[in-house]
Amino acid sequence: MADERQVLEEHDEPHDQDFGERLNWLRAGVLGAGDGIVSTAGIVIGVAAATTERSTILTAGLAGLVAGAMSMAVGEYVSVSTQRDAEVALIAKETRELREEPEAELSELADLYAQKGLSEELAHEVAVQLTAHDALGAHLDAELGIDRNALTKPWHAAYASFVAFTVGALVPLVAILLVGVSARVPVTVVAVVLALLVTGSLSARLGGAPAGPALRRNVLGGVLAMAVTYGIGAAVGTQI
Repeated sequence: MADERQVLEEHDEPHDQDFGERLNWLRAGVLGAGDGIVSTAGIVIGVAAATTERSTILTAGLAGLVAGAMSMAVGEYVSVSTQRDAEVALIAKETRELREEPEAELSELADLYAQKGLSEELAHEVAVQLTAHDALGAHLDAELGIDRNALTKPWHAAYASFVAFTVGALVPLVAILLVGVSARVPVTVVAVVLALLVTGSLSARLGGAPAGPALRRNVLGGVLAMAVTYGIGAAVGTQI
């Protein structure tokens, strides 16, 4: 029974080559959606605490949505582009070293596998066979943890962040505009909490992590942000 359980657990582990790319999309998407929900909720609730003018709330909400979505997209593009540039530079360096010092690189690869627990003889044999099959791929995997066929994609991350932020931001914006003045804040808070529960649950499920911590972080962070901006808006509205 224990052996069967171990086999099932190993079968459930994410060994597919696209898992890293999927996690990159997940990271960008969940971060973008969460930011869109929380930041826009903070803006519209803060403004709603200062004024009852629907047009003012709409203008502030739309401005926050567009600015936030663009900021997320540009930030993700720059960040992932930097990562990709580093990966490309490392691949070029490894390619040059394999061309100029093949024996030294073979010895280095064997040493890496020996450090992982293989005997020197077996490590050398593994290094020889992997080098014959795909020398560059073997070195990139063992030394750098890079798959040259699955490099990070800046435009994918930027697009995912932009779309996710926009979708997330629409939740509090639509919620606060569709109800009467007295119900605006409580309805928006409920809508935001539910949305954060969904994004937290989704991120935990797709990432294979426990749902509890993600849900607590999402909800507590969102409620805190709304409380702070509501207090600031109320104070400013009273002064004006």
